[in-house]
Amino acid sequence: MNNDPTIAIPSDETRTGPEAGAALCLSGGGYRAMLFHVGVLWRLYETQLLQPMQRISSVSAGSIAAAVLALAWKRLSFDPAQLSTDFLALVVEPLRGMARESIDLESVALGTFIPGTTISDRITAAYDIQLFHGATLQDLPDEPRFVINAMNVQSGALWRFSKKAMRDYRVGEFKNPTVPLARAVAASSALPPMLSPCEIELRPGSVTPGSGTDLEHGDFIKRAVLTDGGFYDNMGLETAWKRYTTIFVSDAGAKPMPEGVPKSDWPRHAFRVLELIDNQVRSLRKRQIIEGFIAKERQGAYWGIRTNIADYGVADALPCPFDRTLALAGTPTRLKRMPEDVQERLINWGYAVCDAALRSHVNPALRAPTGFPYPNAGV
Repeated sequence: MNNDPTIAIPSDETRTGPEAGAALCLSGGGYRAMLFHVGVLWRLYETQLLQPMQRISSVSAGSIAAAVLALAWKRLSFDPAQLSTDFLALVVEPLRGMARESIDLESVALGTFIPGTTISDRITAAYDIQLFHGATLQDLPDEPRFVINAMNVQSGALWRFSKKAMRDYRVGEFKNPTVPLARAVAASSALPPMLSPCEIELRPGSVTPGSGTDLEHGDFIKRAVLTDGGFYDNMGLETAWKRYTTIFVSDAGAKPMPEGVPKSDWPRHAFRVLELIDNQVRSLRKRQIIEGFIAKERQGAYWGIRTNIADYGVADALPCPFDRTLALAGTPTRLKRMPEDVQERLINWGYAVCDAALRSHVNPALRAPTGFPYPNAGV
């Protein structure tokens, strides 16, 4: 039985095995995930484990956090003593500002009823105004390599955005793309059925000849019709697991609650079925990630928003009662304005569970944190 949570595709470089290095994977899950990952990045920054990452792979709302981090990367000192003057100002505050804005339903309304615009256009505009200010994929750092993942509705394959190239193994590679960063993030987070699809026009002749397999022709190389990457790879794992020996996975995905009487109207029923599909794929990948760690095929750590922090066995872990963290995990998967106290609790929870995972599975000698990032909020 093959327990690898990823699959080999023809465009992957031939290797005898993964190379030494570390990658961080950030899942989706609306503003809930974005803020949970803020806490994760905060703790990784403090422990000086963030700067050595060689790849940061993200999907859906995880891509919002990753893209803000990428634009800030060259200005970060990575000195824990300077955290309040650079990391908080350049990463935390912009993302918290984003979480103060409701953009999903407003974008659906404007994109549906205003001629000449689409829902994804409105989402793109909101991201650009709040966070990216005209930046493109060429504004990403060379190192580490940030990979923003979406799914190509035309080919059914993963579509990867990065500074070096954007590609789909069936369609081919488009080198040095100048796609707006807001558009790439909008594609990665185009949650169906309401926020999908996100379309990207491709320059004629820009595909690298011979870089695709069977779809390097016709409409496939004229435009890309993309949807939320979570429906292919809901943890952003694919591009990281195959490449590096050390993998850190931050999973803020929600688990659907049982419904005795599921909705039967097509929009809500479709959304329910999509939730169930996402959960099944996530559960399978999670199980295989853990099996890979146990078998020592990879090293690193996995933590999830639904994790019981007590399972890590860290005696001085920050106080995170399981009933409180489960309530946070149930925060709706929305791009809807979030109250300040909920923002702080989600950040605190991501920070705390990341810390426990690191000290349990990566480096028990790491100094314990003195408290939560927002001590008055708890979880």
